[in-house]
Amino acid sequence: MAGQAAPAPAGMISRVSWRLLPIIGFSYLVAYVDRSNLSFASVGMNADLGFSQTVYGIGASVFFIGYALFEVPSNLLLDRFGARRWIARIMFSWGLISIGTLFVNAAWNFYLLRFLLGVAEAGFYPGVVHYLSHWLPANERGRAVSRFYVFAPLGNMLMGLLATPILALDGAAGLAGWQWLLLLEGLPALVMAGVVLIALPEAPATAPWLSDAEKNWLSARLAEDAVAGGGHQHRLGRALIDPIVLTMGGAAACVFLTTNAISYSAPKLLMGAHHWSMAAAGGTIALGSLINIFAMLVVGSIADRARNPFAIMALLALMGGGGVLTVALGSGVGLAAPGYLLLWSGLQSAGMLPGIIVSRYVHPAARAGGLAMTNSIAQTGAFFGPLLFGIAADRSGSFTLGLELLVPVTLLAAALCLVGRWAQGRRGRHAALAPAI
Repeated sequence: MAGQAAPAPAGMISRVSWRLLPIIGFSYLVAYVDRSNLSFASVGMNADLGFSQTVYGIGASVFFIGYALFEVPSNLLLDRFGARRWIARIMFSWGLISIGTLFVNAAWNFYLLRFLLGVAEAGFYPGVVHYLSHWLPANERGRAVSRFYVFAPLGNMLMGLLATPILALDGAAGLAGWQWLLLLEGLPALVMAGVVLIALPEAPATAPWLSDAEKNWLSARLAEDAVAGGGHQHRLGRALIDPIVLTMGGAAACVFLTTNAISYSAPKLLMGAHHWSMAAAGGTIALGSLINIFAMLVVGSIADRARNPFAIMALLALMGGGGVLTVALGSGVGLAAPGYLLLWSGLQSAGMLPGIIVSRYVHPAARAGGLAMTNSIAQTGAFFGPLLFGIAADRSGSFTLGLELLVPVTLLAAALCLVGRWAQGRRGRHAALAPAI
C-alpha cells in the first residue's frame, strides 16, 4: 500500500515542484487573465458597441461551448503529442485570438472570437493536472494543484490592480481603453508559449535533474497509487461514464455556473449596486483574490491528507452559497463586500477539487479522458452562468434576482459531492492515502 511505501528520496518532491509549478502557474495566470479580462473590458466595450447585458452574457458564455466541445479531444492529443508541445500550442493560439478580440465591432464576430478562444484553450487545465499526475504521487498532488491553481486568483488580482491604468489609455494610438486591455493582456500568452516549449520537461524519464534512483522510486510509487486509488483499468468509453467523473463534473458545473456568472459581471455588480468607482471595485476584487490564494493553499494541503475530499468540496460549496446569499440580501457595502469575499474563497477553492479527486480515483490508463470529461461537464455550467445571469439582469433591471437564483445551484453542488462519495463507497473501495482528519 502507498502508506507503507518507502519515503521519497530527500528533496525530490521539492525539486520537482520548483522545476514545474512556476512555469505551469504563470501559464495558468495568463490563461485566466485572457479568459476573464472581458469583465473589465466590458464596461467600455458594451457602451461603445451598443451591447446589451444579454449580448454580453452570450459572448462571455459561448467561450465555454468551444472549451467543452474540444476538451476531451484536446486532452487525448496532449497524450499523443506530449504535454510540452501541446500546452505551448494551446497558449500560442489563445494568445493570438485574445488579441484579435480587440477588433470586434458587432455581436456576431464577438461570439465567433469568444467561441474560438474556448476551442484554443480547451484541454489546458485537465492537461496540466494529468501532466502532474505523472510527476507526483497522489498524496502530494492536492498541494501541487493548489499551488498552480492559486495563479488564477493572482490573475484576478492583477486585473483588479491593472485594469484602471490600462483603461486610462483610452484614445492612445486610436484605440479605446478596452482594446488596450485586450492587447496588453494577450501578449504574455505568446511569450509563455515559448517558455513552455523550451523549459518544461516532457516526463520524469527525460529530466536530467532526477537521478535514476529517483525515477525508479517515482515509477514504483505511482504504480502503487494506481492500485490504492481503486480506479478501474478500463477503456476510455467506460472512463467517460464513471460515477466519480459524472458526479464531480456535475458538482463542478454548479460551482462554475455560479463563479462565472458573478466573475464576468463583478465590476458592474459592485459598481452598480453600491455606486463604487472602478478603482474601488477593482480593489475589492483584488482583495478577494488575495484571500482566495490563502484558502486554496490550505484546502490543497487538507485534501492530500483527507479520506473524504468529497465532503470538503461540499462544505466549500455551502460556504460559497452563504456568500452569494449575503451579497444578494446585503443592502450596503458592510454586507456585500464580506459576502463577495466569502463566496469567492469558498467556490474557487471548491473548483479545484474535482480534478484532484478524479486524478486519485480514476485509473492512470483512463485518467486523461476522465479528467477531460469532468472538465467538459463543468464547462456547461460555466457557459450557462454568464448567459442566464445576463438575461436575469436585463429582465429584472438589477443583479439581485440572478444572485438569488444562484443559491440553490450551490446547494446542488454540495449534494452531488455527497452522491459522489456514496458512489465511491458503494464500489467498496477506500482511496485513503493517509489517516483521516
